[in-house]
Formats: sequence, C-alpha cells, structure tokens
Amino acid sequence: MNQLQKERIIELRSIGVGYRKIANILGLSINTIKSYCRRNKLINNLTESKATTIVSQAFCKQCGNELFQTPGKKPLKFCCNECRTKWWNTHQDKVNKKAIYSFDCSYCNEPFTAYGNSSRKYCSHECYINDRFKGGETV
Repeated sequence: MNQLQKERIIELRSIGVGYRKIANILGLSINTIKSYCRRNKLINNLTESKATTIVSQAFCKQCGNELFQTPGKKPLKFCCNECRTKWWNTHQDKVNKKAIYSFDCSYCNEPFTAYGNSSRKYCSHECYINDRFKGGETV
C-alpha cells in the first residue's frame, strides 16, 4: 500500500465509505483496509448515502499508480500492458485456466496437454515437421 492509497483511505473513511467499497475503489483486500483503519482509529461517522456520491478511483495492481476510470466502461486494473503482463506472469496461481485440453500426438503417440487450442495434433514443432515432411515414420 502506497502513501497515496493511505491518504485516499483516510479521506473515504472520513466521509463514511465502508470497507468493502474502499477495497473495490483502491483495488486492495478488504482485510487490508480493515487492518489499516483499525490501526489508525478511522471510524465511520456519516451515513452511506453520502458515500455513494464518490467517484471511483483505483490503483494499478502491479505498480500502484493511480488509474483514471472512464464512466460507462469496464474498470481498469492496470495502467499499461507491461504492468498487466508482469502481474499475470508473477501471479500464475490466480489465472483461471479453463481451456486445458488433453491429446495424443499424431506422430509419436505420446500424451500431451495444450492450453487454449482444442484442435492440436502434435506435441511439439519437431513432431509436426517429422510427420509433415519426412513421410510420417514413427519414432
């Protein structure tokens, strides 16, 4: 959590915004928000009706830079493609890989898995070249 996010939490709590809404706005865990508020004795003084007038503000999941959201469009999570790629590459456990397919190679008959391509025939480029250009002799 950077200093800008901490200042934003203080500002939002002072006008009565709840933990969940702050977590969504800043892109942080709700437990992080609760812990920070408890440690700094930030309490909710106002009603939720005032909290609903707040404009969404978010921060990049990778670098923490402020993101400017466009109303009516899908909310941004990252400031640039480099941050998006870096975050997903370092958080492989959070990627929901539903499109994993199992096959047997047409050339070497070895079982293999492929992600995102339901029509693969070969386990490797080498098997493809051997089958396609060398007459299909088996290994």
